Amino acid sequence: MSLLRRWFDPIRSSWFYQKPIRQEVLSTEQGLSIYLRLDDVYSYLAVQQLTQLDDILSDALKPLKVIISDTAAEPPNGMTVEEWRNYCLNDAKILANQHRFSYDEKPEQPTAEALQQAEIILRNTPLTGQNFLYLIEDVFHMLWQQQYGKLRTLFVMASKHQTPQNIPERIFNHTPVLASHFEFGGRKYHAVDDLLRLIRRLKQQKLLIENPIFLINHIEWREHIMSDAEELAEIHAMHPELDLYIALEDPISWLLLAYIKEELADYYNIQLNVFPLSYHGRDDFDWSLATRLSKRTEVKFTPFCRPTADSTVNMAQLYYSVSEEQRVDAMYEILEAVWTKGQDLSFKAHFQRMQQTLGIETLTQVDVSELLKQNDQTCANQHQPDFPVLELRIDGKQYVFNSLYRVWMIESIFSNVLEQKYKSENNAERLINSEDPRHEKREM
Repeated sequence: MSLLRRWFDPIRSSWFYQKPIRQEVLSTEQGLSIYLRLDDVYSYLAVQQLTQLDDILSDALKPLKVIISDTAAEPPNGMTVEEWRNYCLNDAKILANQHRFSYDEKPEQPTAEALQQAEIILRNTPLTGQNFLYLIEDVFHMLWQQQYGKLRTLFVMASKHQTPQNIPERIFNHTPVLASHFEFGGRKYHAVDDLLRLIRRLKQQKLLIENPIFLINHIEWREHIMSDAEELAEIHAMHPELDLYIALEDPISWLLLAYIKEELADYYNIQLNVFPLSYHGRDDFDWSLATRLSKRTEVKFTPFCRPTADSTVNMAQLYYSVSEEQRVDAMYEILEAVWTKGQDLSFKAHFQRMQQTLGIETLTQVDVSELLKQNDQTCANQHQPDFPVLELRIDGKQYVFNSLYRVWMIESIFSNVLEQKYKSENNAERLINSEDPRHEKREM
């Protein structure tokens, strides 16, 4: 690693962390826009919130701009189009269940004919404002719940009795859109994951006329949805396991591992397993995003020295040089040194200091690069769009998800597992009682 990076990174990161992470005022000149795709399942979830959002927007942000694209962006993380679609359908089902959105139990991608009909309906309608938002929500329901008969009826009416409208706040274009998102003041906000962050921003700038009441069932950082002693004991008895696949140069890996280890592992008796990945170039990250996440999760972050490819190999060598029982604690200490103490583990003095801290007398002779490649392949087989990748195993089932945006799923899954367990037990008890002759009604 260059001397400039080794010395300047900790200074720069500390300065950046101490300055306000939220720009005091974002420009309202361009208003508030939402980008949608008719064949994007996240857009289907997003439109279910638009009328509620529009209700509380100040006049400075009205009318809400709706931009509908017919072009999909390239799938992330090297996924194929099919893999990305399958991931989105499954992820949207999870989000719909958690946040109480309307969603088909067996969702299917809308047909090309249905998409074309839907676009003509929306292009031709003279409806504006809230009426248009209600219409677009209805059209998405028809598309994603295969209500093609209703859709065709609307299409015939729109084709025969209406013509394309030229309404400024309704735009149809070919901008590549990966998934639905809002834009405000030059910044992007994921339509579902970042909705509450967007609301906090608008509220701070006094751009809402009243407090929002959304359907989103959000789990705050360091607040548990399970606190009952009996429920916790049930989860403990199931011995949940959680595998983390982390890129060592990615600060989100540190934030996620630290949060889970400090807040969730002991609380739920989770057996953690960490699988480091080879260098993926994730040291070129969004500093403001990482800083914001650090403050939301209350995980210390900075001063740091971003690891290079050489650093990650040295970090992995230290990790694999300790016994398996010590590895999670070792990874915690390694990442903590890098992301909160500015250590450069490609620098011999820093490497030796960490080796001593971990009590490593002899470094492993195993080919660490080969181990990282094996972890890469296992991780790739999970077909996830982002890192870190998490695999949770409990009650004979496994659940795979990714990124800091989905850490809430750990507790949500535990809650759902218990709910299903209690339902099964109640059903079994009812069946036993129904077969017991003592419970038969006596004839009068």
